[in-house]
Amino acid sequence: MTTFDFDDGNGPVPAHQHRHGGGWVADTAKVADTAYVGPDAKVFGYAQVYDEAQVFGYAQVYDDAKVFGYAQVFNKAQVFDYAQVYDDALVYDDAKVFGYAQVFNKAQVFDYAQVYDDALVYDDAKVFGYAQVFNKAQ
Repeated sequence: MTTFDFDDGNGPVPAHQHRHGGGWVADTAKVADTAYVGPDAKVFGYAQVYDEAQVFGYAQVYDDAKVFGYAQVFNKAQVFDYAQVYDDALVYDDAKVFGYAQVFNKAQVFDYAQVYDDALVYDDAKVFGYAQVFNKAQ
């Protein structure tokens, strides 16, 4: 059995390298063959990445987060908790999307921005710099 340490405090866990990109995926996570997980990216916990979604750079998708559609999570971005990033949305740089937040349509979250709680970021919205969008903001 192959294991990998995702540096999340759980030590080495059963994992494999995704066949489309070579990134590490915990056996508890689900990543579709149609998705891309780059060589330095990580998907773990019970996260799901599917459709044509891409996770690359040093990005991490974990806990129960979902990335799908044509969404991209890259650079050092993190999507976690129960957050969802989908459609053509982009989350990148050092941005974080977490809680029950959703980023979708053609929205972008980047720089050091954080979107969390029950926040929704959508259409052509851009959240960047050190901005924080939270609670039930739309």
